Amino acid sequence: MKLTILGGGGFRVPLVYGALLQDHAEGRVTHVVLHDLDPARLSAVTRVLAEQAAGVPDAPEVTATTDLDEALRGADFVFSAIRVGGLEGRANDERVALDQGVLGQETVGAGGIAYGLRTVPVAADIARRVARLAPDAWVINFTNPAGLVTEAMSRHLGDRVIGICDSPVGLGRRIARVLGANPREAWIDYVGLNHLGWVRGLRVAGRDELPRLLADPDLLGSFEEGKLFGVDWLRSLGAIPNEYLHYYYFNREAVRAYQQAEKTRGAFLHDQQARFYAEMRNPDAPAWKVWDRTRAEREATYMAENRESAGAGERDEDDLSGGYEKVALALMRAIARDERTTLILNVRNERTLSVLDPDAVIEVPCLVDANGAHPVTVAPLPDHATGLVCAVKAVEREVLAAADSGSRATAVKAFALHPLVDSVNVARRLVEGYTEVHPGLAYLR
Repeated sequence: MKLTILGGGGFRVPLVYGALLQDHAEGRVTHVVLHDLDPARLSAVTRVLAEQAAGVPDAPEVTATTDLDEALRGADFVFSAIRVGGLEGRANDERVALDQGVLGQETVGAGGIAYGLRTVPVAADIARRVARLAPDAWVINFTNPAGLVTEAMSRHLGDRVIGICDSPVGLGRRIARVLGANPREAWIDYVGLNHLGWVRGLRVAGRDELPRLLADPDLLGSFEEGKLFGVDWLRSLGAIPNEYLHYYYFNREAVRAYQQAEKTRGAFLHDQQARFYAEMRNPDAPAWKVWDRTRAEREATYMAENRESAGAGERDEDDLSGGYEKVALALMRAIARDERTTLILNVRNERTLSVLDPDAVIEVPCLVDANGAHPVTVAPLPDHATGLVCAVKAVEREVLAAADSGSRATAVKAFALHPLVDSVNVARRLVEGYTEVHPGLAYLR
């Protein structure tokens, strides 16, 4: 089975390959093709994978190419993990927004819109190529903003593109752990959009254990989200929000923390990864050791500004191991081998949430089998969550419209309608600022 990874020179690719090395079942991936536009990055990651595979019998063969069509042709699965504009683009997204006093986070608010505007045209082109060169392939989208990009690709690939994110899985795992339950035996009632969802229940043996958590302030305050949001706010909500909702519920504090930080997250990762790739130019550098050291630092500093503003302290060691690669591999195995499972995924709504149309991509539990991912029926969202979900989905639709039309006015509308951008004039200045620093937005007229 052939797996193509787009963005194959990306820093997190060894996480995916490491998961593949642990898969010894029949019908596993035998050939991994890495595609990237940067040959030096491809070379660095290929070295890391070679050291990972040392001593592993029947490790999947790895090849690398800068030719997109060659990479896609004949693929059974395509993992899309591209970053249009690189980490420099992310750092610019953050800085332009912060200069206007609004959030510049990668997927939330102004930064997410800017990232989406330059990513959607590229993702749509990839989807059209997949449809032509590998029509039977399944595309698993890692690329942020994951829900928006998955919806853009679904217009060309239908249900054969599925978006993934490890945030809901990590949240459910933390809740189960603090309740003394086995995460594998728990049903997580999670619903929303990517980076905008809530756990409303956690059932073990048919019993919802979330009320027990919400009723115990000591237990509720003992894990990441309890520390981040505060016990009182979680009890008011009657649910546990995805950590990214901290940007909405505590927006002023988050913006202030980002403005006061020595570096934005994008600037930190840009510098950190530049050191990694520079070190990898030394042929004698221990590739795996250098990569693993850099990974540990990256994970430990995740959402550091939010935790600092909330007084949440350091991340728990159990939360430093990532997890998106495990979701991707579980999804791929379920489809390839018809191993039926349940995963929280980004898929087309169909009739799941009545407030959204069937083509809107949402993030909900799905039953997965050889025919793909099928969203599970969920209870309606409460009014406060419905308002946010509908507002952000409306913004995503304006981003898609701007990417299709090249309309600068529509791009301004996307920024202005976002709940975290509080002024049409700010929206206009954001578009001006982003088009100045991003060549990839030159199509906006």
